[in-house]
Amino acid sequence: MYDMRTRERTLALVRTGLSLNAVSRRTGVSRSAIRSWRDNPGRTNPKAEPCFRCRDAPGGPEDPVAYAYLLGLYLGDGCVSAHRRGVYHLRVMCADAWPGLVDACESAVRAVRPGNRVCRVQRQGCVAVTGFSKHWPCLFPQHGPGRKHLRQIALEGWQQVVVDDHPWEFVRGLVHSDGCRTMNWTTRLIGGERKRYEYPRYFFTNVSSDIRRLFTDTLDRLGVEWTHCTRDGQPYNISVARRASVALMDAHVGPKH
Repeated sequence: MYDMRTRERTLALVRTGLSLNAVSRRTGVSRSAIRSWRDNPGRTNPKAEPCFRCRDAPGGPEDPVAYAYLLGLYLGDGCVSAHRRGVYHLRVMCADAWPGLVDACESAVRAVRPGNRVCRVQRQGCVAVTGFSKHWPCLFPQHGPGRKHLRQIALEGWQQVVVDDHPWEFVRGLVHSDGCRTMNWTTRLIGGERKRYEYPRYFFTNVSSDIRRLFTDTLDRLGVEWTHCTRDGQPYNISVARRASVALMDAHVGPKH
């Protein structure tokens, strides 16, 4: 597999009249690849294309909406691991209970790295949506050894631009990975009679204080009110329970399905 820069340099040598053997010796590119490029000049290999961060002028994702959603999924339930021959796999764990989430996750992975292989690996009670690419560490620089909550997690400038432009997709990815919409209940004394009262509520649970802060900072910019809820004395849970804020979340995020 060769990048486009190697291909262009090789074809320039071919156009000088050098033999395929001579060009192969100079560039290290196989003769079969050179012959294919020469005979099919319009055909490109999408897997060999540099990602938007590896180009001479690094930019943003071609599909920022899909990237913002996938970034949220990755920070919640995803990981990047070395595979072989310089290829990495991105895995996002999705519960079997939410087939719509599995479909949305796979669509996002395909949109962010079109042309790369994506598959579903069935595990007990969940599906690992897995994409293979050499560029996952470029696209998710939060990748690193160890668990996310044991190391610093911060967005790079270009990622923050994507989140600022598409905050609801980012929040949606975080909630779909490590959050839920549920019904809480309480009782109230009405007219001397105690009655049960139910109300919807969103939760986001993550051990990483950095990831929780990314979530709450984005909610602040969106005008969504939230509170900390402690678990075993630790503020792992973020709750959204105010009626107006729940209505905003329902309009832009919604329950998993």
